[in-house]
Amino acid sequence: MQLKLKLTVVAAIAAAAGVASAQEQVVKIGHVAPVSGAQAHYGKDNENGARMAIEELNAQGVTIGGKKIKFELVAEDDAADPKQGTAAAQKLCDAKVAGVVGHLNSGTTIPASKVYNDCGIPHVTGAATNPNLTKPGYKTTFRIIANDNALGAGLAFYAVDTLKLKTVAIIDDRTAYGQGVADVFKKTATAKGMKVVDEQFTTDKATDFMAILTAIKAKNPDAIFYGGMDPQGGPMLRQMEQLGMGNVKYFGGDGICTSEIAKLAAGAKTLGNVICAEGGSSLAKMPGGTAWKAKYDAKYPNQFQVYSPYTYDATFLIVDAMKRANSVDPKVYTPELAKSNFKGVTSTIAFEPNGEMKNPAITLYVYKDGKKTPL
Repeated sequence: MQLKLKLTVVAAIAAAAGVASAQEQVVKIGHVAPVSGAQAHYGKDNENGARMAIEELNAQGVTIGGKKIKFELVAEDDAADPKQGTAAAQKLCDAKVAGVVGHLNSGTTIPASKVYNDCGIPHVTGAATNPNLTKPGYKTTFRIIANDNALGAGLAFYAVDTLKLKTVAIIDDRTAYGQGVADVFKKTATAKGMKVVDEQFTTDKATDFMAILTAIKAKNPDAIFYGGMDPQGGPMLRQMEQLGMGNVKYFGGDGICTSEIAKLAAGAKTLGNVICAEGGSSLAKMPGGTAWKAKYDAKYPNQFQVYSPYTYDATFLIVDAMKRANSVDPKVYTPELAKSNFKGVTSTIAFEPNGEMKNPAITLYVYKDGKKTPL
């Protein structure tokens, strides 16, 4: 009799466990960034932010539509390449992810946004800053960081109004991001009476800028504006020092506004001439920045770059919309995402009708003793 009772109890427990697992639903969230190539340090940082959010959400035991949800991060590498970016987007559509965090680069995010729109999946970027991203008006595209109109203009205002600089040479790397931020800087600076004495172009793969910089040196500008990323910015600063351009200010957007650029500049004194802009407040001024950074550093030592607080917020933001809609179906929760008023680590996130963030902050930084310091 006792054995029979034991067996009945075991069977009941097994049945209950079966019911519990049947009630659990796996929900996939995609993440895309370059985790290979020269920009892998940004991509890994972004992925870390999303991964950290997923782990915390799973620890919370989120219930949506009466089911316990287990979130799963589906991470893809776009190698900062537009073709690979659209392929990664299609792969996530085929994998039936419920939402996407990413991409990092404007050059990959813009073409990928059409893929997500066509398959009806919302994506949230906290890193791609080219204003053209939201121009098509896709209801699936959201950005939670200031765009290049704010970054390029903010730098131009500072160059002219605060530093009283008169002349500038502009270099860009011909990517959607680099060209975009350089164009905005140029338009704003010239409208404010600054003279552009030279314009040069490079690529996001180049490392030798001697010819470009020699041509610029001959024009004797007060400053150089570089539209591009830190794998080019660091070597450029070293070569400026070699050419005796130690008194030329060096401006750039969030692409060069990293801790990594200090390493890539390898001790060049010209690092002290850098003035760069980043969307959002400095970590110390973000509502949850300091506590979040301590948690991040404990989990991913020495990997922090720029955007991981945004990918972390983007992941929570998507799940917040799912909770409010009481559904993980993109068709059902995307309208709720558009109505967000989410208190994140980076700021309170709310959207304009085109998916741009309302009232985004920007912060200018300089490098003091090799450390990125907010102005």
